[in-house]
Amino acid sequence: MQNLLDPAILFFVFGVLAGAARSNLEIPQPISKFLSLYLLMALGLKGGFALAKSGFGIEVMVSLTAAICMAFIVPAIGYTFLKNRVAKLDAAAIAASYGSVSAVTFVTAMQFLESSGLKFGGHMAVAMVLMESPAIIMAVLLANTLRQSKAAVAVSGGGTAVVAGVGGNSDLSIKKILHESFTDGAHLLLLGAMAVGFISGDAGKAVMQPFSGDLFKGMLAFFLLDMGLMVARNFKDAQNASPSLVAYASIGPVVHAGIALGLAYLLGMSAADTALLMVLSASASYIVVPAVLRYAIPEANPALYFGLSLGITFPFNILIGIPLYTSVAQHVLGT
Repeated sequence: MQNLLDPAILFFVFGVLAGAARSNLEIPQPISKFLSLYLLMALGLKGGFALAKSGFGIEVMVSLTAAICMAFIVPAIGYTFLKNRVAKLDAAAIAASYGSVSAVTFVTAMQFLESSGLKFGGHMAVAMVLMESPAIIMAVLLANTLRQSKAAVAVSGGGTAVVAGVGGNSDLSIKKILHESFTDGAHLLLLGAMAVGFISGDAGKAVMQPFSGDLFKGMLAFFLLDMGLMVARNFKDAQNASPSLVAYASIGPVVHAGIALGLAYLLGMSAADTALLMVLSASASYIVVPAVLRYAIPEANPALYFGLSLGITFPFNILIGIPLYTSVAQHVLGT
């Protein structure tokens, strides 16, 4: 309940209501882009400062290993569940969106933990970056396999087919995906800011406090207002989805978070780091992955993977998921 009274969350709810009422309230695109870049820069600095203080060690490597594991587990589960319920290319695209992560959800969770007095490792921002690409790679490889299987069936049936085609770009290389993922402006800014924070340490933290600390909550509230307006615009796509997809978008995040909790428990992670791993595992990408999928898997329906992640999963995590995952992590692992 405390999370729902947070000003940033209330601005998100206000944005949803304003969008549902078809208000002409909107955040200009350049300002929305600036807010996104600010949050990533501030997040990177915070992570770098924390990492400079804690240093690298076994705990860091364990957390990053858990993050990479979850980045493969979540899309595998998603595709297995969805492949017989929707078109297989749609299933691959949705699985990729849910296997990847939402930076805004992560930033909101980080702010929630800070306001709750829970200390987490700065390396969890690195975990977020590492979890972005594996699901995309899996989806593209799967899509290429499906296209080639379809082409082979067409040829064996007496027809003609072009294996490299069937409407998609099967020549998209893994190297290119990795390059685009790690040189994407948002990720590059996050990694660069983290490096600056790590190098400058406590002295840099004192200098940047007005920017990365004092302004952060207000900027997050402004950005969540914009996200609330966007959720309202995309909620119709989510409503029109089949019941099985709506169930996956609602229940899937909790299942993914539960798996992350079990893995963190086995690896002996702290409660705060576990909560962030659960948030990352439960979130779904609605910015980076959709942009890649429109090029890599054009046969997939964007209204499904974009509408579900933004219309259902994102608001669920913001309003209910973050405090739920944090509470469960504390209960299982202690503070």
